[in-house]
Amino acid sequence: MNIIQEFETIAAISTPLGTGGVGVIRISGDKSYEIAQKILTTKNLTAGRICHGWVVDGDTKIDEVVILPFKNPNSYTGEDVIEIQCHGGINVVKNILDTVLKNGARMAERGEFTKRAFLNKKLDLSQAEAVDDLIHAKTSNFAIQSARNLSGVLADKIKEIKSELFETSSRIVAGIDFPEDVPEPEYSHLIESFKHTIDEINSILDCAKSSDILRQGIKVAIVGRPNVGKSSLFNALLNINRAIVTDIAGTTRDVIKESLDLGVAVTLIDTAGIREDDNIDKVEEIGIEYSKQSAKEADFILFMYDAKAGLTNEDKEIYEIIKDKPHLVIANKTDLIDNFKEEIPNTIKISINTKDGLDDLKEKIKDAIYKFTPEETEFITNKRQQNCLERSKECLERALHAAQAEELQDMIYIDVKSALLALEEITGEVINDDILNNIFDHFCIGK
Repeated sequence: MNIIQEFETIAAISTPLGTGGVGVIRISGDKSYEIAQKILTTKNLTAGRICHGWVVDGDTKIDEVVILPFKNPNSYTGEDVIEIQCHGGINVVKNILDTVLKNGARMAERGEFTKRAFLNKKLDLSQAEAVDDLIHAKTSNFAIQSARNLSGVLADKIKEIKSELFETSSRIVAGIDFPEDVPEPEYSHLIESFKHTIDEINSILDCAKSSDILRQGIKVAIVGRPNVGKSSLFNALLNINRAIVTDIAGTTRDVIKESLDLGVAVTLIDTAGIREDDNIDKVEEIGIEYSKQSAKEADFILFMYDAKAGLTNEDKEIYEIIKDKPHLVIANKTDLIDNFKEEIPNTIKISINTKDGLDDLKEKIKDAIYKFTPEETEFITNKRQQNCLERSKECLERALHAAQAEELQDMIYIDVKSALLALEEITGEVINDDILNNIFDHFCIGK
């Protein structure tokens, strides 16, 4: 985006396309009110006061709407903003957007409204990224955590760390520049300050794994021989008939995935039955290879076998592949036998056909999944922010070692300054266009 584009008035549909009760078209920029006056029957647009009228294109009435006018800097973007609420429907919102574009606005790029909010200092960069996290949150837990970042929890912590570092760096600079008036800080003070700041950064980084799990979720694969009930279990856990179920071995020939919210986002994977047979066709062979790959990549395994057939050599071979991963062992079809012999400790006995043991299995799966779920994550960070924190920490560790060795303080200052710059990348005080564009290119159009 060039500098001329950044000052143009932009517009986009801010609600998902489709049939719905309400659609929203957002206009932002210096010409927002001018454009609104051209296309609305009501001419009395007062910031902060909801208006009612019609959107018109010449003599053609497009839709009856509600208008929300905002005046800079008191808007989401910090610019003049007009939000038009119309009836939901693909053609309605598109017709209104086309009318807006014809009268002087251009189509907004991905994330451009939030980018303008950042550039106009309505949000810092960590809060802008929290907006994207909030929109794309796969679970209610992650949505709540993202809202905390939007409220400034991470930004405030970074500000606190930067303030401590800035004070230390200022004392170093004063001692270097004015040695006759200001003494250099004691090395013991620098050591204590650096250690404390490193601990503060570690307190955020300690939440990195939890952050990644909340953001990305975990993969749970159902693995076993053909025809042991994997697809039936898949359907039962989802409470829908998503996978085809027959008594013919090899029905599932591809990897099927669906999402579950168990406090953490779970991708449930139904895999093709793993077997060695000269008679399997090429398609099933590919499916089996996908199954093995899915088992390898999964964070958690549900290993299933047929209780009536017992634990066969094929079952044992499959179990050898997955036994070192977190897993549950499930014996299905227990309704077809009188006495069950447990061959693997803590095997869960079920019958998907009669539903016996299914509720107990679901609870055990939830308990196992909760081990992946952080009870409380104070700070949610993404990979970019974690990288900035790691770089800041590395600089401070070098400064700490230099202070312990009582090296020249002007050399120590270089590392302290670098640590500060890395932290400023998190909040966006120091950032380059490539990183900025990469962040907002992941947003949807209209946000």
